[in-house]
Amino acid sequence: MTGKIVILGVFVADTAYRADRAPRMGETILGNSFKLGPGGKGSNQSVAAAKAGGEVHFITRLGRDTFAEMALATWKSAGVIPEITQHDDSYTGAAYIFVEEATGNNAIIICPGVAGSISVEDIEARKDLIGSAAVFVTQLEQPMPAARRGLEIARAGGAKTILNPAPAAPLEPGMLALCDYLTPNETEAEALTDLPVTTIEEAAAAADKLLSQGIGAAVITLGERGVLFRDAKRTVHVPAISAGPVVETTGAGDAFTGGFATALAEGMDAAEAIRFGCATAGISVTRPGTAPSMPSRVEIEALLKR
Repeated sequence: MTGKIVILGVFVADTAYRADRAPRMGETILGNSFKLGPGGKGSNQSVAAAKAGGEVHFITRLGRDTFAEMALATWKSAGVIPEITQHDDSYTGAAYIFVEEATGNNAIIICPGVAGSISVEDIEARKDLIGSAAVFVTQLEQPMPAARRGLEIARAGGAKTILNPAPAAPLEPGMLALCDYLTPNETEAEALTDLPVTTIEEAAAAADKLLSQGIGAAVITLGERGVLFRDAKRTVHVPAISAGPVVETTGAGDAFTGGFATALAEGMDAAEAIRFGCATAGISVTRPGTAPSMPSRVEIEALLKR
């Protein structure tokens, strides 16, 4: 049986356009393709954790619009329990994603909409839920005071706390000390430590600096090189787990975090939970999209048994 997982974050609808080049100001060009789908790191992580077998409660704000309907349908399909408020005076978040056809390079504009106004009051209203969680997860897409208050309540209630520091941003003093697990990728680890993270050895040095700032453990995701785990007692490098040819890596970090959270909620130790998260991510990259790419528990277990 899994303990309760509570995730605080943002939903945005991803609107992705592919074209040979970006238009100049004042210019209209024909694109090659368009795709609309669910996104937002907190929402993606919630879907990943629920499909991996977790009891997941997701805290956010939505508008009352078509994108909110997409969010609710996405969570219903995955088994996520929405802990939300809906608002008539603003809109559900959206992201404009331009992809250059020849290179795959992208340019993105994110408008979080009403989720950009998630407040400490929203967190206090769900204090009992957060305080009774086995695992609490948040990121930095919603306002930081709300994230910090969620971590404080979860820590006081005995939850294992996970901060996925994305997008990279300066953290409030003392915030890292509220984190049992910090899950940055290479870029985010560099931003937090001012150290290069291009090798496993450099990741270990960055992890040491993060530990000196008060976190319980650093869990640095390194793409195809796997994950570096370091706490006060041990260092473990967990290799990536391949499930087949890579199609898209966009949702890999969220897949890992969701799988990792579910495994921790079930009582797995950190190394075992990281391996579970790696398998979740390994399957997700073989499929297009973010939330739609998240694997089921059956698929994760089958990959781990190989």
